[in-house]
Amino acid sequence: MSERIEKLKAFLKDSPGDAFLNHALALEYVKVGDEENARKYFETNLANDPRYVATYYHLGKLLERVGLQQAATGIYEKGMACAKAAKDMHTYNELQGAYEDLVY
Repeated sequence: MSERIEKLKAFLKDSPGDAFLNHALALEYVKVGDEENARKYFETNLANDPRYVATYYHLGKLLERVGLQQAATGIYEKGMACAKAAKDMHTYNELQGAYEDLVY
């Protein structure tokens, strides 16, 4: 396991609900090909802070890679709604693009 993963896990012991740390750890698991742990941390992030809009895109892409297109579509839809509510049009457009690539 990478040194970065170990450091992030240590930081999370002190701040388990930190959205940035959960997201960063999930991305590190993606880098090493550990889809199961990546998904766990992305989903934890959304459960703790559904307004952390960056997680929707990366979780959606992960779900696509493992063949769960319907679940990815739902994540993109939820993410678009959250991004729109947060007036984060950059993230909204990224999610919309991923959604359209998957659906159409």
